[in-house]
Formats: sequence, structure tokens, C-alpha cells
Amino acid sequence: MSRRREGTSVATRRDLESTPSFVRAADAAKERAPRQRVGRLTKWLVGLGVLVTALAFGAQWTLRQPYFRVQHVTFIGLRHEGVVAVLKASGLAAHPSMIGLSDARIEKNLSVFPWINTVTVTQHWPNSVVVQVTESVAVAVAFTSANHLAYVDARGRALGPAPLNVNLPTLEYLHPRTTTWPFARAGRGAAYVASQLPRAFSAQVSVITEDAANVVSLKMTTPLTFILGPPTNLRAKFVAIASVIAHSTLVPGDVVDVTVPDELAVTPPTS
Repeated sequence: MSRRREGTSVATRRDLESTPSFVRAADAAKERAPRQRVGRLTKWLVGLGVLVTALAFGAQWTLRQPYFRVQHVTFIGLRHEGVVAVLKASGLAAHPSMIGLSDARIEKNLSVFPWINTVTVTQHWPNSVVVQVTESVAVAVAFTSANHLAYVDARGRALGPAPLNVNLPTLEYLHPRTTTWPFARAGRGAAYVASQLPRAFSAQVSVITEDAANVVSLKMTTPLTFILGPPTNLRAKFVAIASVIAHSTLVPGDVVDVTVPDELAVTPPTS
């Protein structure tokens, strides 16, 4: 048994020794080829990663150079607020990097200006910015605690000083708890009504009042008074008012209740 195993071992060794050397080299090359390809691929990927990282850092460094900082700012639509003050508040006067600009931050910075309603920022590379401003629209006026007249927008915000002879209705809130418009958010219903007045009789509205029960009334230049009730269903109420003005015979001091547009009630002036 031992001789047979030894014979087998000897025969195998002889077979290997009898195999040509170039065949053995080819087999070894076949075994090394996958490892070499993996090695080359790994080196290529590592090199590519280093190149991409270098390019990214290089681009970041380049874009933060002075040439790519804000140098030119243009404001469009700005009429009631000072350009110098707005520029400073926006943060653009500090020449920030173009790549780091935040439209939301600029809009938040400019929200402190009452006349500025919305802001749209457009970047023009390499170093220019255009700020499109949409201003609030004054729909009425109201007196402040210092007895100064101020413009008011449709949301009831005081916008800024107004001349005494301005041709807009004056907003009043009956029995306010504070003395400064908009009276701790009270009176917004009157401001909303002012923003919805139709051209048919808007010029005849002198004063818009609102009370704690949210009842809104229009005092006309005639003078007549129209009670609207809550600031809802305004279209139908305005149609009723226009019809009364055009077709009814009223006397100064009459009070017309259009809370229910189809059921008008006229109260004559008291003696």
C-alpha cells in the first residue's frame, strides 16, 4: 500500500516536472490578472476621488474670492422706503459671497419695513443682485396714539405717515383697549372692508367703523350711514348700497342696515 501511494506521488511530481514552463507561467498569470485589475480599479477610483475633492475645494475657494462677492445691488419697486436703509438692512451692503446668499434671509431682514410686502431676489453672476420689491397698498388711514394720521393696508397694518388731506376713508374702532392702531389686532375687519370697496361709491365713504362685536359701518360724505354687520357677503351688501344710493330718497342722517341685503332697514335721524 505504501509503495502504491509513493508511486502515485512520484508520478504526479513527474507530470508537473514534465509540464512546459510557459504553460505554468500562463496559469499563474491567469490567477494574477483579476487581482491586478482590482488593484488598478482601486487606484483609479482613489485618484478620481482625490481629483473630485480637489476640484470641489478649489471651486469653493474660487467662488469665495472678492470677485464673486456682491458688488452691485439694484432695487426695483421701492418707493416709500429709503434705498440706503433698505440696502443696509438686507445685508447686501456687507458684500456677502454670491454662493452663500439666502433669499429667505434677505426677505426676513426686509420684513421690518412696513411698506415692503414681498421680496424676490435674482442673482446675476458673477457679482450682481436685483431685488424686486412689492409694496403694500394703502386702502385707508387711521390715527395713531400721537394723533398722527397713518396709512393702513388691507391687513390692518400701519404703513407710515399720511397727509391730513389724503382721499382715503378713515378707520375707527369703537372703544379700543389700546390707543395705537391697529388696537391689538382689532379693527382688521374695517381695513378689509376698505380694501374691497367698489368704485361705484368708494369715493363717498368717509369713515369706516368697527366695534367689539365685529360690526362694520360706513359713514358717507352725504352724510348717510350704512351698517354692514360682519365683513362677510360684501358683494351683495355693496350691491344693495349702490342700489339705495341710486334709487332711494334719503335724507342726511339716515341709517341704512344692509346686514341682510334683501331686507333693508332704514332708520331716520333722531331729532
